[in-house]
Amino acid sequence: MDLSFLDRVLQIVKDERKKDVPLVRFKHPEELEAILDLDIGQEVNDDDLERCVRQVLQYSVKTDKATFKNQLYGCTDPYGLAGAWIAEAFNTSQYTFEVAPVFTLIELKVLNHILNLFGIPNGDGIFSPGGSVSMLYALVAARFKAFPEVKRKGMRNLPEMVIFTSEDSHYSIRKAAHWLGFGTESLRPIKANEHGQMIVSELEKAIEREKKENRYPVLVNATAGTTVLGAIDDLNDIANVCKKHGVWMHVDACWGGSLMLSPKYRSKLLGVKRADSISWNPHKMAGAPLQCSVFLIKERGLLHEANSAAAQYLFQQDKFYDVSYDTGDKSVQCGRKITPKIKEQLTLTSKLMVAYSPLRQHKNFFRLAFTFHPELNENQVIEMLNAVKLSGEAITKEMFP
Repeated sequence: MDLSFLDRVLQIVKDERKKDVPLVRFKHPEELEAILDLDIGQEVNDDDLERCVRQVLQYSVKTDKATFKNQLYGCTDPYGLAGAWIAEAFNTSQYTFEVAPVFTLIELKVLNHILNLFGIPNGDGIFSPGGSVSMLYALVAARFKAFPEVKRKGMRNLPEMVIFTSEDSHYSIRKAAHWLGFGTESLRPIKANEHGQMIVSELEKAIEREKKENRYPVLVNATAGTTVLGAIDDLNDIANVCKKHGVWMHVDACWGGSLMLSPKYRSKLLGVKRADSISWNPHKMAGAPLQCSVFLIKERGLLHEANSAAAQYLFQQDKFYDVSYDTGDKSVQCGRKITPKIKEQLTLTSKLMVAYSPLRQHKNFFRLAFTFHPELNENQVIEMLNAVKLSGEAITKEMFP
C-alpha cells in the first residue's frame, strides 16, 4: 500500500497553520459549491486529490487561531493530534484487549489517572463520542441503579420518574430524556440565580413536591460550567440534597471539568467527588482533538452491569488472557471448548487473528469475515484455513490445565 499521500496531507496541514493564514475565508454556500469540486463519482489521481484537499482546508475555519472564539473548543494540541492519527492509522477498536492490546492499556491508565484527578480513585469510566452520549450514560446508570429490572422488562410498571436540572443547563439532557423514553415532560427545570447557578433551595422544594405526587426523582443534573455564563453550581450543597433524598447526582462538567487540571482554580469544583457520575470534555478547554469526552462513575462495576450485552462473538469468557481487560463489556460465563485453545495458538504464533462465537444450538465456531479492503486472494484464504487445521491437530489434552 502506497502511503506517500499521507506525507502530502501533513505538509498541507502545516501550510494551513502558518501565522499569515487568515482565520476564515468566508464564502456563502452557493459560492463555495461553485469553487469546490466535491464530485465523488469520478476517479482522480493523487495530484488532483491534493489540490482538492488544499481547497478544503483553505476554506475551512482555522480553529487553531487565538481569534477563534465561536465555540467552546479551539486549537488542537499537536501531541493530541499525533495520538489521534496513530490510533486511526491502525484502525482498531477498543472493545477487547485482543484487537487493541496497547491501546486498551493506555485507555485504562488514562482513565485511572482521571478518576484520581476527580477524587474517585475506586470508580470506573469510559470514553464516549461527546457530552450528549455521556449524558445518556448517566441517565442509564441512574435508572438502572434505582430499577435494575429495567434492563430486562423496560419501563413498564415502573413509577413515573423525574429529572432535575438547572434552567441554564445544556440541552443534551432534554435530548437524553427523549431518547431514553422518559419524555421531555419528565424534566423539572430549576431556577438559576443572577450568576447562572442553580438555586439549591428551589431544587429541594421541587424534589419534595414530586415525592408527594408519588413520582420518583431519578437524577439531579448539576452543571460545572454552563454554556453561556460558565456558571458552576454549588456542588457541595447539591450533593447534600441528593444524599438526603437518595437521588443520583450527575455533574455535567463537560466545559468546566478542565479546571481540575489547574492547582489554582480546581477549588471551583469543590464537591465534584461526591457526585455519582461526572462527564468531562477535554476537547473543550484542554486542546484534545474532537470528540474527546469522558464519563466517570463512582460505583465500579455498575457501568458494565447497566450496559453489558454479553455479545458472545466478542466477549467470550474462556479466552486465553485476562478478560477483565476487555473494556467493551463484561459478563459471567463459564465453560471450555477446544476453539479458544486453537485461537490462542494462532494468535501467539502470529499466523491468524480470527473471531469465534456460539450461535443458538451450535458450539463455538470460527467466524472469518471478509472485507473489500485489503484485497485477499484465494491462496491467502487457503493458508488461513490450513493454519486453523494445523493448530487444531496440534492441540493435546496436556494443554488444558
